[in-house]
Amino acid sequence: MDHPDVLDRLDRVASPEACPALVLNADYTPLSYFPLSLWGWQDAIKAVFLERVDVVALYDREIRSPSFAMRLPSVVALRQYVKPSTNPAFTRFNLFLRDRFTCQYCGSREDLTFDHVIPRARGGRTTWLNVTTACAPCNLRKGGRTPAEAQMFPRQRPFQPTSHQLQENGRAFPPHHCHETWRDFLYWDVELDP
Repeated sequence: MDHPDVLDRLDRVASPEACPALVLNADYTPLSYFPLSLWGWQDAIKAVFLERVDVVALYDREIRSPSFAMRLPSVVALRQYVKPSTNPAFTRFNLFLRDRFTCQYCGSREDLTFDHVIPRARGGRTTWLNVTTACAPCNLRKGGRTPAEAQMFPRQRPFQPTSHQLQENGRAFPPHHCHETWRDFLYWDVELDP
């Protein structure tokens, strides 16, 4: 466990590139969890000067010019609420996120690809309702057969997720870097310290 003094010292000497800002919607929830909604320090500073965001928390790291000094924002909140899309785009990443980066046939998290439950050669379409996450070995074993023919059935039936469902799934995959000022806005469901 890092000592707080060491973390403070690292904040002060870290390159500005190592100080992204967590971006919250106007309701103080992250714009997205996975990938986490982050802006580089330049974008965060620009948004502050254009009065598009409110600064919620700051790094100890300061940027300077000959006539100006400012601590870098670690958390910013948009002043205008951005309504999340209710229907997420059908992408490989969103498919993996819907299925929690797990093969729906064997549970593996390695060598992931996607599988048409009803093969395209049999009229299956590339849609939320017919595509599922599969590891390469399971995909190869199932081949161009239906689940009944291969005796391989997905653990969950393919479905079209909402943006909210994808956000909830994304919360299960914490970011590699999580500044202490972000924790209050990312982890609403953890037990509080006494």
